[in-house]
Amino acid sequence: MAKGMSIHFGLNHLDPAHYAGWEGRLNACENDARCMQQIAEKAGYQTNLRLSDQATRAAMIELLTKAATDLRGGDILLVTYSGHGNQVPDLDGDEADGLDETWCLYDGQIVDDELYRLYGALADGVRVLILSDSCHSGTVAKMMFYQSVLPSNLAAVGDVTKLGAPPAKAIVYGPKFVPPDVALRTLQLNKEFYEKIGNPMPKVGPGGKDGETARASIRLISGCQDNQVSFDGAVNSTFTAALLLVWDSGTFQGDYEDFHLKIQRMMLPTQSPNHYKVGKLDLAYDHQRPFTI
Repeated sequence: MAKGMSIHFGLNHLDPAHYAGWEGRLNACENDARCMQQIAEKAGYQTNLRLSDQATRAAMIELLTKAATDLRGGDILLVTYSGHGNQVPDLDGDEADGLDETWCLYDGQIVDDELYRLYGALADGVRVLILSDSCHSGTVAKMMFYQSVLPSNLAAVGDVTKLGAPPAKAIVYGPKFVPPDVALRTLQLNKEFYEKIGNPMPKVGPGGKDGETARASIRLISGCQDNQVSFDGAVNSTFTAALLLVWDSGTFQGDYEDFHLKIQRMMLPTQSPNHYKVGKLDLAYDHQRPFTI
């Protein structure tokens, strides 16, 4: 019988010691992670929740390494992230725009190359679902390349005051990205660290880091395209709020493409969720109901 393992990271603040004095305060990300954990628990996953100061680089690496050890073909790994996203200079030359996307974990950023090497260690036939509610999240599983330019007009976004409620009156909440001056100072403060993790590293197993050769079937549904920003909210972040409304406490019965399109239709054009796949082709996975073990 297939089994499911899930990892849920939500960060409402960061360690200012790493991020050049910036705490990156957000409102809804911890609750996003709790809500996604609840979905996973109801679906039968073995869940792992890490919030803010527990959501460290070491914790993410440890849990993804455990997944590579514990999961076999036919099993599924669910990874959800809600927090700040960023970009850092690409030192191994695999990005068309010269930038690597990151998740801003509590004590340091984790680069998409690092994540993909960890996914590359998963067994043949493992299904992976990544739900990334952050800025610059459209390629955090590693495939497409876009030139990232922040939109000039950050429109107001709808929010949800409680699960199952219709979208509330539009309220402006902050975008989930690192201000350019903070990003630069963080790189300067931690120059050797980011040079070390950004330099070319050996591939992990037959999957390596190239999407075309990964043994797992990896699917990403992200909060926005790489040239857009994701927004925080009062109770849930905008992408997670839309996802929860579409999921509707489990009454949703479509497949992953249906899921993505319905989430997308609930959101403004300034934040368009992305959906794509890398790794091993798995048509059965394509047609499953989301979160199916």
